[in-house]
Amino acid sequence: MPELPEVEVVRRGLERWIAGRTVAEAEVLHPRAVRRHPGGGEDFAARLAGRTIQAARRRGKYLWLPLAVPMTDASDASDAGLSVLGHLGMSGQLLVQPESAPDEKHLRIRVRFDDALGTELRFVDQRTFGGLSVHENTPDGLPDVIAHIARDPLDPEFDDAAFLTALRLRRTTVKRALLDQSLISGVGNIYADEALWRAKLHYERPTATLPRPRAVELLGHARDVMNEALGAGGTSFDSLYVNVNGESGYFDRSLDAYGREDEPCHRCGTPMRRRPWMNRSSYFCPRCQRPPRTVS
Repeated sequence: MPELPEVEVVRRGLERWIAGRTVAEAEVLHPRAVRRHPGGGEDFAARLAGRTIQAARRRGKYLWLPLAVPMTDASDASDAGLSVLGHLGMSGQLLVQPESAPDEKHLRIRVRFDDALGTELRFVDQRTFGGLSVHENTPDGLPDVIAHIARDPLDPEFDDAAFLTALRLRRTTVKRALLDQSLISGVGNIYADEALWRAKLHYERPTATLPRPRAVELLGHARDVMNEALGAGGTSFDSLYVNVNGESGYFDRSLDAYGREDEPCHRCGTPMRRRPWMNRSSYFCPRCQRPPRTVS
């Protein structure tokens, strides 16, 4: 599932190619693609028509497109505080395509614009776990359904001190804390494993036993690995994650932990291990990341 770097790559593409454009019409081709929209497909399309898409925004792994009524529109603008929230799921893609391009096999939503640029926005989703929905904004400009999501470590307003204090107070393990989107957003399974490998911490290390300097180091590694992934266009293990131009990221070539079971640790040469963890997998070096005594 896309994490912060992958979603940020998509956000930047949307900001470049569709910000400032006004929607002529939206076409919903599969009802599951708007299942998170309370009013269904027809209401979704009606709420987009005539709206101008503003600069794309992101918090953690969540991406949204603020909507505005065009200045020339004399209609009631009292409901102007709306956004399209995008959830990419396992295979969702937001693509900017020429209007003349053939429809993708798994095209779910099409958004046409009222200009002559000749491109349209398409939501393609093979597994239909993702979707788009329209929501009211909070005073902070977030769609109301994600108001509980914490800031991410690449956010200039992320409060390091508050995070470090909250981390120690949580009675949980360090990887669970990294994946807790109400504590710190944007970190998923891949980058959690990468940050923990860099910090030489086992994923089951209790947060209460983590000294503050080690917690500071871990946060720094999380920032570093996501910035590096962002520079590489994100991590792509197959063709399902792409940017708005259909291009894959290549940070998977630089991974030190995730997906490297039985391969030598880049630090000590010990074969990497994989363990089932919360319906996922955790990858770690058994020598560099020694488990707590209570973990076998």
